[in-house]
Amino acid sequence: MPIAVYVLGLSVFALGTSEFMLSGLLQPLARDMGVSIPQAGLLVSAFAVGMVVGAPVLAAATLRLPRRTTLIALLTVFGLGQIAGAVAPTYAVLFVSRVISALACAGFWAVGASVAVSLVPVTARARAMAVMVGGLSIANIAGVPAGAFLGQHAGWRAAFWAVAGLSALGLVGVIALVPRTAPATGDDAPSLRRELLIYRDRQVWLALITTALNGGAVFALFSYLAPLLTDTAGLKESWVPTVLGLFGVGALIGTAIGGRIADAHLFGTIYGGIMASTAVLTLLALTAQWPVAAVTLSLLLGVTAFTTAPALNARMFNVASAAPTLAGATTTSAFNIGNTVGPWLGGLVIGAGWGYPAVAWTAAALAALAVGTTAVASRLHQRSAATEPGTRVVASSASSTPNPAALARTDAAAAAEPCSTT
Repeated sequence: MPIAVYVLGLSVFALGTSEFMLSGLLQPLARDMGVSIPQAGLLVSAFAVGMVVGAPVLAAATLRLPRRTTLIALLTVFGLGQIAGAVAPTYAVLFVSRVISALACAGFWAVGASVAVSLVPVTARARAMAVMVGGLSIANIAGVPAGAFLGQHAGWRAAFWAVAGLSALGLVGVIALVPRTAPATGDDAPSLRRELLIYRDRQVWLALITTALNGGAVFALFSYLAPLLTDTAGLKESWVPTVLGLFGVGALIGTAIGGRIADAHLFGTIYGGIMASTAVLTLLALTAQWPVAAVTLSLLLGVTAFTTAPALNARMFNVASAAPTLAGATTTSAFNIGNTVGPWLGGLVIGAGWGYPAVAWTAAALAALAVGTTAVASRLHQRSAATEPGTRVVASSASSTPNPAALARTDAAAAAEPCSTT
C-alpha cells in the first residue's frame, strides 16, 4: 500500500476527531458560551449538514484542479477552521467555523478517496478505503476520548487546538508524500457534465441508498448508546467511555476485516456485514436490560457495521468509475445522510415514549432495508453481466456493474455518448 494512502488516513483521523469530539464537549462548551445543551448540539448537526452539502459541491467546484493542490487547500481551510473555533468569542462565530470546517472536511473526504483508489490497482480499492476508514475508526477509539479528556482538564478550546495540530501534521504529510498530478487535458479532461451522468445509473443510487441505510442503522443506535447503557442496562455512567471505546475497537477490527476480504468478495462482504448488524441490533433490542449483553453487543456492532465500510466505498467507485471524484463525494454525502437521519428517527422513537430498546429495533429495521437494497443491486449486477456480452466483466466479485454513465474512449463515435464499461 503506498505511503500516501496512510497519510490520507492520518488526515482523516484529524477530520473524524473534529466531527465527533463535540459529543464529549457539549456541557463545558454550553456553559462557556452561555447557551443551552440543545443549542450546543446544533453544532453537531451543522457539521453533518455541511458534510452532506459540501461533498458534492466542492467535488464539482474543484474537478479541474490538481488533486494534490485541492487536498492541500482543503486541509489548510479545515485547520484554520479549527483555530477559528478555538478562539471563537461567541457562539455564532463557533457555529460558522464548524460549517466551514465541515465543508472543507467533506471536500477532503471526496477528493482524498478518489486519490486513494487512484494510487492502487482496482483489486486493492477496498484495502485503500480501509486505510481511510481506519483513520475514522481510530478517531473514535483515541481522538474522541482524548478530546473529551482535554475538554475536562484543559477546557474545550484545547481540543480544537489539538485537532488543528493534527491537521498541520497531515498537511505536512500531504505536501511531502502525496504525488503531484497534472490536470488531464483533451478528451481525458474532467467534465462535470460527464461525471453527472453517473446518476443515470440505478446501481449508483442503490449503492448510495445502501450506504445511507447502513450508516443510519449504526448511528441511530450509537447516538443513544449512552442512555441505553445507563437507563436500560443499568450501568454506571463511568462505564460509558469504556463501552464507546469498545465500539471503536470493534470498528477498527471490522475495517481491517472488510479491507482484507472485500476486494475478492465484495457483495459477500456487504451482505455478511449488514446481515450481521441486523442480527446484533435485534439481539440488543431483546437483551438490552442485561449489562453483559449490552456491552458485548456494542463491541460486535462496531465490528459488523464497519466490516461493510470498505466494501461500500469500493462498490461506489466501481459503479461510478467514470466519475471518481463525484463517486467519493456521493459516498461521503450518503454516509452523512445516514448519520443525520438515523439519530433523528431514534429521537422520534424516544419522543413517542417507546424507550431506548425501541431505538435498536429501529436501527435493525434500517439495516434490514439495506440488506434488501443489496439484494436488488446484486441481482442487477448478475443480470447485466449475463445479458451484455460486449461488456468486459472482471472475474472478481469486486467488479463493477456496467455503468451507462461511463464514456468509452476507444473511438470518436463512442466518446460522444454513454456506453457500458466497468
